[in-house]
Amino acid sequence: MMGLMPREETRTMTPPTVRSAAAHDAGKEGGASTRAWTMRLLVLGIVLAALNLRPAITSLGALLEEVRDGLGMSGSVAGLLTSVPPLCFAVFGVMAPRLARRFGAGAVVCAGMAAIATGLLVRPYAGGTAGFLAGSALALMGIAVSNVLMPVIVKHWFPDRVGSMTGLYSMALALGTALAAAVTVPLTDTLGGSWQTGLALWAGLAVAAVLPWLPFVRGRATPPGAGDKAAAPQTQGPASTSTEHARVEAPRLRMARSRTAWALAVFFGLQATAAYITMGWMAQIFRDAGVPAGTAGLLLAVTMVMGVPLAFVIPRVATRLPHQGPIVLALGVCGLAGYAGLYLAPAAGAWAWALLLGVANCAFPLALTLVGMRARTGPGVAQLSAFAQSTGYLISIPGPLLVGVLYQHSGGWGLPIALMSALMIPQMAVGFLAGRDRTVEDEAAR
Repeated sequence: MMGLMPREETRTMTPPTVRSAAAHDAGKEGGASTRAWTMRLLVLGIVLAALNLRPAITSLGALLEEVRDGLGMSGSVAGLLTSVPPLCFAVFGVMAPRLARRFGAGAVVCAGMAAIATGLLVRPYAGGTAGFLAGSALALMGIAVSNVLMPVIVKHWFPDRVGSMTGLYSMALALGTALAAAVTVPLTDTLGGSWQTGLALWAGLAVAAVLPWLPFVRGRATPPGAGDKAAAPQTQGPASTSTEHARVEAPRLRMARSRTAWALAVFFGLQATAAYITMGWMAQIFRDAGVPAGTAGLLLAVTMVMGVPLAFVIPRVATRLPHQGPIVLALGVCGLAGYAGLYLAPAAGAWAWALLLGVANCAFPLALTLVGMRARTGPGVAQLSAFAQSTGYLISIPGPLLVGVLYQHSGGWGLPIALMSALMIPQMAVGFLAGRDRTVEDEAAR
């Protein structure tokens, strides 16, 4: 009996507050571990989503001739295909903030990845041109809403790392763009030469991108710090939890009243115009100058690949500067130099012009970074992203078509290159204005 007393005294002398504190510490450690895994899962989801934002377009470009022959498309319908992506981005991108307010940004991105997978799988086997266009539109709808909401998710979950995270998903986007352009034809040949198989295989990448977003659909994941709030005395109901995880609830802003929003929208549109012209016509410029077809394709791939490292570096640099205008001007100068080279010596300096235009195309990740910086809140970023991207993609629609018309009627590339150079001047001007340290909430509040 006496031998048991010390153990009994030890048990009774352990204060309840010490035990509760230990349990609380253990809970905090468990919560920190859960949040760490949540953040890793979110980063994976962002990267996989970004990889899927362009293969639907560039894989089709690689096999466009085979698709035309297989479906019996006319030249005008095939030309329409080149304008469908920016049109869908403009029309469906407007819906993204409203969908995010109702369902949560993570849920909408997850649905977007599912739409991409379904569209890519269905369109090659739809049995006709109308079905092919419908499947393409479904995939592009998923891309459009994800385009708009990527800056929103970065702003909400990584407010202190906007530059690095924007750089990460911009780099993944550029990688997906270049990868689909480079490997679609070789993979199609390896798998038997069927263009249907070559296009449908990219649905697998989209399916993989759905999986990391499923926890965010169910609302199990919460942003950093939410676990500590949940441990507070007040209770957290379902509505509170859903508000924590990237639901966009805030007063509407009148973006049309904001000079910064307009400057960013026009900048976005003009850089998109330059990018689509480059993707659609640069290889042909080189081929017409006597560069072999295989080399011309490789030069285009080099231009696209330049976006991979620079898309990671430029946003990080941009967030450290009080004014991003100098970056806009530097990229514009590279673009003007590349266009001058295409006009004066397209074949002799082909590699240099491809590199310079690849640098100029990195205005896209800079534009995405500015979307995250020109609004103070996640809801503000959502509304600015929708306005800038939808308006910008509408602006970009005529550019590639106009280049084709000028090329056909002039019989050469002088006028089209002059047009590209002329468009770079206003791009630099509005980009400089968009780079000023201002927020749309100060200009567009009701």
